[in-house]
Order: sequence, then structure tokens, then C-alpha cells
Amino acid sequence: MTVQLADLRHPCFYAGAKDRHGRVHLPVAASCNLVCAYCRRDHDCPHESRPGVASRLMSPQEAVAHLDKALAAMPYLSVAGVAGPGDPFSQPEATLETLELIGRAHPEIILCVATNGLNLGPHIPRLAEIGVRHVTLTINAVDPAVGARLHLQARDQGRLLRGPEAAGLLIQRQTEALAGLKALGFTVKVNTVLAPGINEDQVVKVARLAAGLGADLMNLIPLIPVEGTPLAGSPAPSPELVHRLRREAGAFLPQMAHCRRCRADAAGLL
Repeated sequence: MTVQLADLRHPCFYAGAKDRHGRVHLPVAASCNLVCAYCRRDHDCPHESRPGVASRLMSPQEAVAHLDKALAAMPYLSVAGVAGPGDPFSQPEATLETLELIGRAHPEIILCVATNGLNLGPHIPRLAEIGVRHVTLTINAVDPAVGARLHLQARDQGRLLRGPEAAGLLIQRQTEALAGLKALGFTVKVNTVLAPGINEDQVVKVARLAAGLGADLMNLIPLIPVEGTPLAGSPAPSPELVHRLRREAGAFLPQMAHCRRCRADAAGLL
């Protein structure tokens, strides 16, 4: 990865920053355009620590006020991002307004966003205008038959797609979005959720594809079996499997190994 000056303050993109710089996630993304087998979104959840949960949803104006208070209490915060609890581009208006307001109020803050990529493409130029430079894109498979076991439904422009058709569209959009991001100079991290017995053979393929499109970093995220989801009874991957796949995928992309699988309203140091 080519480290830019901003990366040096982003704890998710540069491991050297994790003990000195913090991030705040602003939960303004209420809805999602995918139904994933491992995800259960909760909007009133103070107790669980995992992606997809937040104590409450915020409006863009509330998010800015929340950031103001967070910065007063934690002046070491360097990053503000939108990472849920839904997808930031399922209803993009709230995400874009939040990022724009923060960019105006706090131009020193690094802006970032994390998305599944299904509806990211049309909004890439706007993100660049606002000043967002860091994007995390979750890509779990390159084979639609495998992706269909993780992404059960996709909603796109009023259409409801299921199975391999949904997964195939998602992979196509993710590929196009990654290429579009790199064409405009974004720093891109690819997240891949590792579900043993489902997509472990896809991890290196995702790394190879993403590297070929210019991605900067990969984060292999061990599955959290969440109660109430189709994969609730699936095993979490062993540390040995995670380490092996990180090593193999690392032949194509640098690997993030300090992820804490943050909530959609996380704040502070990792």
C-alpha cells in the first residue's frame, strides 16, 4: 500500500495509528439494500459489539453535534465515518449530507465510508467533491454461486433479486465501484467476511481481483455467528484458518490484522 499523509492518522488503514488516533462512526444509514446471511441490524442495541448495531439512529445534524461532543471528550479522534447500521448508499442522501456537513465543520477530520458497493458507483464523484478519500468495500466472493449463500437478496432500483442473480449483480457493481474509486485516487480497503465452509476458497480470489483493480489493503473478518441469522449455527473460523488465508491473500494485498469489528456507532481508539 502506498501510504498517504492522511493514512498515517487513520487507525483502520494504517496500523501505526491505532494507539494514537481514534475514529467515530456516525449511525445515519438506516436501511440496507442487501439481506446477508450473517447480518442482523439493530437500531437500539447498547450491549453487543459487532457491525450492524447502534444504540440509536442519527440525522445528519445530530451526527455533527455528536461529533462535536466526541471531539471535545476525545481530541485524539482523527476519523469520522459512516459504516451503518445499514448501508450508507441504500439511502445515500443522509450519508452524503452528513459527510458534507462534517467536512465543512471539521476540515481536519478524515472522512471515510464503508459500504457493500451495490449502489456506490453513482456517488463516487460526489464523495470526491466532498473530500472523502477513504472507502471500505466489502467483497465476500467472486463466484455468484458462492456469493448467493452469503447475500440472499438485493434490492436495486425497485427490483428485488435473489440467489445467484442478486450475488452476480453485487459482484459486478463492486468491481465497477472499485475501479471507479481508484480512478479518482481513493484509498480503498476491501473487507471480506470469512464464513468457513462457504467462502474460504474465495478469499485469495477476492484478493487477486481487488489487487488487480488497485485496492490498497484487505481486511479478512472472521464470521460472528449472530443469533437470528441463517448462519447463527455456523462455526466461527479458527485462528489457524484466518492466519493461513491472510498469509495466502497477502501475496496479493497487504493485510489488516488489527480490526476490532466495530459497531456502527463506535467511538475512540480501536
